[in-house]
Amino acid sequence: MSDAGAEEIDRPTDAYKRSAAGDAGARAAKGDARNINSILRIPVVLQVVVGSATLPVSSLLKLGRGAVVPLDHRIGEPVDVVVNGRTIARGEVVVVEDDNTRFGVSLTEILEPRVGAQFD
Repeated sequence: MSDAGAEEIDRPTDAYKRSAAGDAGARAAKGDARNINSILRIPVVLQVVVGSATLPVSSLLKLGRGAVVPLDHRIGEPVDVVVNGRTIARGEVVVVEDDNTRFGVSLTEILEPRVGAQFD
């Protein structure tokens, strides 16, 4: 008594298969949540690179209190945000809240991941 195009789900085996598939999906989702939580707890090193300089050791040894080392970035240029040695974003230095002694970075550009970057 069924149409050729209609799907039969009255049979207990069909209902069981659908239920089992749904249960497996729910278990996988819970497993994914545990996996993502494990990943979210991994510590990474975040650096904000204001600039850099290359000096010979002899110049480095001459540095003392109050010495000024010129950097390759100019005032107003974006700073690089580096995670585990890889530049992931650029931003500008800002004062945090009302405390003039604390600084932060306002992200202005999120860089696209490079193809194959995880294998570099």
